[in-house]
This record gives sequence, structure tokens and C-alpha cells, in this order.
Amino acid sequence: MNIAILGFGTVGSGVYDIVANGDRRMRVTAIFIRPTHPATMPEMTTDFDAILADPTIDVVVEAIGGLHPAHDYILRALQHGKHVVTANKAVVARYLPEFTATAAQHDVRFYFEATTGGGIPWIRNLERAARIDQVDTIEGIFNGTSNYILDQMQRDHLNFDPVLLAAKDMGYAEADPSADIDGDDIVNKLKISAALAYDMVPPRDVPKFGIRHVSKADIDFFAKHDQVLRLIGKSKRIDDHYSMVVEPRLYPATALAANTFENFNIIRLHGQTIGDLQFYGQGAGKYPTANAIVQDLFDILENVAHLKRDFGQTLQFDPDLSVADYLLRADPMTFAMFSDKQTEIVDHRLLIKQIPVGEMHRLMRGVLAIDAHAFMAAIGDSELTARDVKQQIDQEVIG
Repeated sequence: MNIAILGFGTVGSGVYDIVANGDRRMRVTAIFIRPTHPATMPEMTTDFDAILADPTIDVVVEAIGGLHPAHDYILRALQHGKHVVTANKAVVARYLPEFTATAAQHDVRFYFEATTGGGIPWIRNLERAARIDQVDTIEGIFNGTSNYILDQMQRDHLNFDPVLLAAKDMGYAEADPSADIDGDDIVNKLKISAALAYDMVPPRDVPKFGIRHVSKADIDFFAKHDQVLRLIGKSKRIDDHYSMVVEPRLYPATALAANTFENFNIIRLHGQTIGDLQFYGQGAGKYPTANAIVQDLFDILENVAHLKRDFGQTLQFDPDLSVADYLLRADPMTFAMFSDKQTEIVDHRLLIKQIPVGEMHRLMRGVLAIDAHAFMAAIGDSELTARDVKQQIDQEVIG
């Protein structure tokens, strides 16, 4: 099987290394580089059309990243009858139905294990669960960079900025780390996961709040109460309604998420017959991501089919499907925004009890307009669905 790699950065070079030193049935015969990149290897080319026109190339590995020109390159490769494997979660989250349909039209495969969970075989196992079960919950640590930052801040009692710098030095964080620390990377991974789990096209906008403004004082406060902060993505489905959210969340120090260290991820799904399944592994880094790409290459080589979806389910996105408790650290003048909620002051922070998740995120935008460095965190074991709350109220009324 002959492979063309588009892009020769961290991921692309990792794929090359694994293929070059692995199964001899695979070989990289073309590496697409930008005109400004020096051609230091005989396989390197700046001519993408030549890759498309080469009948000996079977698979294109897209490792450029971003939406454009990756979208165009992937579509054209599929239309030219070439299988495509990618780690590009942004382009897959936006265009997954289009890529899947195009691959089917041209009798080729479009695989994307490496988009979500780094080296964890998350996508493949989610597909396996969804073949049998209605998956109703997806939750976990989807981003190794943010997890590394929060873990180091807590374990070494450090401020945010020096830990972020260390993450860049170790190759976990990009020069612009916004996607990792603001939650956009997790939004894309959650969209991909929910699209597969629920067989639908995910919403364009998902409530999200990142860790850009978490402070050492916040981490120390949480630790004093035996709580550990993690940046979490979560989706829940009830009947024909579903929710999605990305936000900092507090867990008891004994919880699995609290004990997921450094750049590791832990992701959970719940299915009606299988119950809870949890997957753990490295979520960032050159070789964990490249390993997931090569696993997809092996599936293509060995004709292993993945779950087929047409993304045709009609479901209602409801960001207020669940309610939870939140801790808010902000200018006290913002606390008046929550005057109609059940609240409590805890060491100069506002504890807001059982507020709908979507509403909390909407109100947080108003908080940030007054205090741009405000920070909030959900309390991990406090979440209930709106249905749960109604049942509790009904029981109290009946009682």
C-alpha cells in the first residue's frame, strides 16, 4: 500500500517514522510540503495534483490541520478514488457527513480515529458500542494539553503561564494554544463523538468555557476542599433530545478523572446494554496521534470496515437538558445576576445550585463582560437532568 502524507510537521513526520520502521506492506511514496518548506527528502513534492494523478498512491494521510485547504484536499483525494486518513478534528467536526458520503460514492474509506483521544482507540470502540446500543452519555478528558496544565498546576503548585510554556516546550501545546485552553479542541472532538453516537449532524455552537483564566489561587482553593479541576467535554441524550457542553469540572480527589495525570485522557461512554465503558491513554503528542493514524492505515490495508452512518437522525439540541452546581469566582457585583437562583457565598466565591447548564453559560457571558478574568467550574457529582429535577419536585409535592 502506497501512502502520500500531506504535511510534514509533528503528526506527519510521526506517521512517516512509524511506517518506515514498520510493516513492509506499507510505504510512504509522497510527502506534500509547502513551497516555502525545503525539500530534504526524495519523496517530498509541492505538487498536490501530481499526488492525485498518481495511480500508484492508494491512501492520502491529511496532516495539515485547520479547515482550509484541508477540506479541499480531502474531498479531491476521495473523488480521485483514494482512501483518506486524518487526525484533523476541526475539519472532520465541520464536514464529517460530506466526507463520509463522498467516500461512499467513490468506493473508498474515510477514517479518522486520530481526531479524538490521541492514542486511545476511542472512535473504534464508540462505533462498536453504537452498533448494538443506544449510547446516551459521552464524557471525559478529551484534551491532553489542558489536562497537563491543570495537573502540573495542582501537583507542583505552579501558576498558569509557566506551565503553559512547559507544555509548549514538550510539544503538547501549539505556539497558539487557544484551541486547547479555550475548549475549542474538545468541542470538535465532542461533535465527532456525538455525531457517531447519535447518528446526527451536531450543532454549530456548543456551550464552552475554558481554563485560560484559572489561577493558582483557584487550584489551591479546590485542593483545600479535596477537589481536582479537569476540563471536560460531555454529551447526554434522552429520547430525541441531547446536550453538549465543554467546561471546567471539579471531581473528588479519589475520582478517576482526578487521577488522570499529565497529557493523558480518559473518556467514558454509557450504552443501554453495555453500561459504562472507560478508555484511558495518551491524548497528546507526536507518536500517540501518529499511532492512531497508522491503525487506520492497517484497517484499510486489511479491509476492516468501520461503522457506517448517514447522520440522518433528527434530534433536538437542548443545552438546558441538565442542571448542575457551579462555583463562580468573579467581581462580587456580578453575583446579582444570579439573584433568582439558590446561592451561597463560599470563601468569596458564589456557589450556584442546580442551574441549567446552558443558562449558566449564557449568564457567564454577562459576567465576563464585567470581569474579563472571572472563572467558573461545575461540580462534577452535582449534575442532574431536567427530568430528574422534575421528578424530585413531584415527589416532594406528593410527599
